[in-house]
Amino acid sequence: MSDTQTAPAREKTTSHLVERGIARTLVSMAVPMLAGTFSLSAYNLADTWYVARLGTEPLAAMSFTFPVVMFLGFFMRGIGTGAMTVVAHALGGNRREDAATVTTQASFLCILVSSILAVGGWFSVRPIFSRLGASGEILAMAEQYMRIWYLGMIFRSLQVMFNDVVIGTGHTKASSSLMVLGTVLNFFLDPVMIFGLLGFPKMGIRGAALATIISEAIVMVGGFVLLQRRYRLLSFGRSPASQILASWGRILRIGVPSILSSVLNPLSTGVVTRLVATFGVAAVAAFGVAGRIEMFAFMIPMTVGMSLLPFIAQNFGAGRMDRVRTVYRGATAFAFGFGLAIALAFTFAARLFAGFFSKDPEVIGVLVSYIRITCFGYGMLEVHRYATFCMTGIHRPLISTALNTLRLVVLLLPLAYLGSRIVGLTGIFWARLATDVLAGGTGVLVVLWQLGRTAPDHPAAVETPPHLGL
Repeated sequence: MSDTQTAPAREKTTSHLVERGIARTLVSMAVPMLAGTFSLSAYNLADTWYVARLGTEPLAAMSFTFPVVMFLGFFMRGIGTGAMTVVAHALGGNRREDAATVTTQASFLCILVSSILAVGGWFSVRPIFSRLGASGEILAMAEQYMRIWYLGMIFRSLQVMFNDVVIGTGHTKASSSLMVLGTVLNFFLDPVMIFGLLGFPKMGIRGAALATIISEAIVMVGGFVLLQRRYRLLSFGRSPASQILASWGRILRIGVPSILSSVLNPLSTGVVTRLVATFGVAAVAAFGVAGRIEMFAFMIPMTVGMSLLPFIAQNFGAGRMDRVRTVYRGATAFAFGFGLAIALAFTFAARLFAGFFSKDPEVIGVLVSYIRITCFGYGMLEVHRYATFCMTGIHRPLISTALNTLRLVVLLLPLAYLGSRIVGLTGIFWARLATDVLAGGTGVLVVLWQLGRTAPDHPAAVETPPHLGL
């Protein structure tokens, strides 16, 4: 077939992430995602705010569930990241049929893995939360929440993966719409099921878990419809076992390092929560609320980050390393500058935020101290995250994992332990600040070195799945 015959087809299928101007493309992706990232933050804050109305003990129980929910969420996000990255590579290289095959097989993988996790989690609820430091009524409430939460694992994993793949296509407006839908549903279902409105029985903390399941199931259906009808990235014809295993292998080449990297976050949060728990229930409640408030600090940088990975992945698949370098440098400068601005704002607004979530003076005092110390590391934390996104996008997931290991295992945990022993509770907060600054600086140096040694027209992802080499 001649070049004249093939040119129209290539022009028709070439992704806008590869051909449009870099700044224009990132803005067009990031702006629609602003509503989505806001909704993600609001989703968790709504649960926390409604449960806080039940009292300090239910709020502490919710805080104990946070590291476990994070662990499982990041585990499923790793599969979604693997699927999104492989699909984006294929789309960047104009291989849509391959992208559809990967998306379909990723759905089956999500169902399998989430089922295993749900069964395992159901039978290990009490020992896990006991080890995290929960006891008595707080342990009982955490157990009530999680036993319902596990029932929705399949819905949760599929809606995460579907949404990640939609982001990988570059159509962030559709992805953002799904996120907003889930938040709106959860916002209205929470009070109905927690407090027993509109004829429903009062379920307390269990109602928060049930509201989450229902909203995520509806979002999952929406994601399925988008991928099946609009983007034609789901095809459920018969596939030989060898093809399914091959697709899973490609997903997991990216996904497993991403999973290992991601689960370090909730594991480290669990360890730090255990350290915080030695300072009392109010400290745990404040620490859990702080995690939700931080989501607002990262909301705008998160929109850029969620756009950065598919942009880098598609351009790597198309062999456009010049665009990868340019977008990374610009995004890093933005993250650092925005972080400084938000730190100043949070310093002055810390007490206002704390008073919104609790009336307990002890909880407010701890929360204000945490925010005013750690907020000056927010910019460098985002710089670190962008470094990991870049490494995943150019098929260096092991480096991404190494960067996360450095931050959480090498820096955060030892420094938090030493800080708690030497200074007390605020020592843990200072350890977090030092960790973010050191990890962010290291991430920049590593990424610039890697990008400098990668050929300008790197062809690895264009025709075949790349290796995991460093």
